[in-house]
Amino acid sequence: MHYLLFYEFVPDYLERRQPLRAGHLSLAWAAHDRGELVLAGAFGGDPPGSALLFRGESPAAAEQFAKADPYVTAGLVTRWWVRPWTTVVGETAANPLRPEP
Repeated sequence: MHYLLFYEFVPDYLERRQPLRAGHLSLAWAAHDRGELVLAGAFGGDPPGSALLFRGESPAAAEQFAKADPYVTAGLVTRWWVRPWTTVVGETAANPLRPEP
């Protein structure tokens, strides 16, 4: 199953993130190396936000990531939430569905 972790940031997050960025990226790469985090990145434009795609049997890895993330603990993230995502198309889709010929 896939899970999307969404972040909403404070308006001045770009100015405030630099001292926290290495810790945030280290946490993200560690989750990726464990096979939990598939992709992550920030949205372009306003309002500032990002999405992180996790895979697993439950949302636990995504939730634990957010709770430990320096961006969250330092108050750069104003709101975060996890949603299950039923993926059906693509090489790594959790529930691949192809139309009948």
